Amino acid sequence: MLTVIDKVIFLQNVDVFSEVTTEQLAYLAAIADEVPVASDEAIYEEDDPSDAMYLVLSGRVRLHRGPTEVTTAGPREAFGTWALFDDEPRVTAATAAEDSELLRIDKDDFIEVLADNVLVTQGVMKAIVRRLRALGRTVRSGITRGRE
Repeated sequence: MLTVIDKVIFLQNVDVFSEVTTEQLAYLAAIADEVPVASDEAIYEEDDPSDAMYLVLSGRVRLHRGPTEVTTAGPREAFGTWALFDDEPRVTAATAAEDSELLRIDKDDFIEVLADNVLVTQGVMKAIVRRLRALGRTVRSGITRGRE
């Protein structure tokens, strides 16, 4: 069983939490549950409600659409992150590729933390804005290169 400090260390690697201070990450660590999954066990299916994000502590998780693999998440990698911010159904399924240990953050618990802690909210928003700006720069540079 992980301590809050162990969970904070893992959460520091999640992009949407990169601007949240270590002290504030403790609030998120408190709501992160450890979830063991067996090899080939479904974590969620395509079109399931977006109700939680996950972080791989150990093992590997396949993200796939039907039989087609989209990507694989390994240790210290997050998946389903945008489920914390979006009510759209899942676009991929997630299945354990091997026995795995995950951290799960429930969307409703996450929203409560944001509502109760403005510093966590500010950190998350900064990280999202930074990611969107980087995406905008990528798109702009692609458009510029396309004109050459």
